[in-house]
Amino acid sequence: MAVASPDIALAIEVICALLTLAGLVYLTMALLGARSFVRHWRGRTQAAVDTPTISILKPMKGMDAGMVAALESQCAQQYAGRFEIIFGVSSMDDPAVAEIESLRAKFPAVPMRTIHCTERLGASGKVSNLVQMLPHALGEVIVVNDSDIRVSPYYLAHIAAGLSGGAGMVTMPYIGHCAEPPTLWAKLEALGIATEFFPSVLTARMLERGIHFALGSTLAMRREALEKIGGFVSIVDYLADDYELGARIATAGYRVELYPEVVETSIPRYRFLAFWAHQMRWFRAVRVSRPGGFLGLITTLAVPWALATCIASGAALWSFTLLSLALLARVAVALTVGVGILRDGQVLRDIWLLPLRDFASLTLWLGSYASDVIEWRGERFKLRKGKMVRVD
Repeated sequence: MAVASPDIALAIEVICALLTLAGLVYLTMALLGARSFVRHWRGRTQAAVDTPTISILKPMKGMDAGMVAALESQCAQQYAGRFEIIFGVSSMDDPAVAEIESLRAKFPAVPMRTIHCTERLGASGKVSNLVQMLPHALGEVIVVNDSDIRVSPYYLAHIAAGLSGGAGMVTMPYIGHCAEPPTLWAKLEALGIATEFFPSVLTARMLERGIHFALGSTLAMRREALEKIGGFVSIVDYLADDYELGARIATAGYRVELYPEVVETSIPRYRFLAFWAHQMRWFRAVRVSRPGGFLGLITTLAVPWALATCIASGAALWSFTLLSLALLARVAVALTVGVGILRDGQVLRDIWLLPLRDFASLTLWLGSYASDVIEWRGERFKLRKGKMVRVD
């Protein structure tokens, strides 16, 4: 068996150690980003001065995990102003239609309409439906979120409060709620949201002096801001429609506010292949939306690189010191953001899975460059400069 030369072995050891140090720097910045976010909002959340009419747009397709409870939470709002919910379906035979009718009967005081979206205006069926739903909306504020997003009774009041400070858009953090009993893969996805994804959002917020994108858990925008960027039709071919909306509204001169109201998304009892497909779509969406930042993701995974350093150095004592620091910093970020800010109790339960989550992210990062093809809602698409092209 061929043995690597001493020079090559040393180079590998040095590279792994440097990547570990880069990861430690990133984790430190994530902690600083978390502190910045908490300090910004400490004592600043307040009741909305204005209570604009709000239209919640819900593009629907099939029955998602946790959908019924999520929809009911959007109906049970303690909001001083007027609000309505507009559902959009591509087919009136969609199983979601029956659930909408049940919802209408349970909440007769909430104005609801179902729009039959007969046209396919672009690659994204979801955004295509939004284009056709928007003309039916009466609100000064448009809210878009997925069918499985569960919110508090004060969700709309908090959106109005976030917008009352002059923002053009409000977005909100979220956690993943695992269906019981959760599978390993469901736990890894929830852990990734709370301890990997949102810390990166807080880091970007600190470094970029604000948020210049949005999270799909809540896209709440002034109608004038949406119209200024050309409406939903301008993003009908994009995979990362949430990112595009936030980025375009920010570029148009409006402030995007990351409001400290945490909402929930439902995570089904994933098997490995479903987990992999969902995560790969998300990783590729980030890659095409923020290619520079995504490339740098490889330098944020301190724990895998620290383990690699231990192996490359022949288990040198200093490498275990580096590994200990990496684990300590990773746990500190998980507890500070996942538990302290997001109040996600699942993080405490599953914190021992952090190294496995990091190795999964490293594998997904590498795999995201292997192909530009994704699967979404039973369709296959090829990604070209952030846009989707359907593959027959």
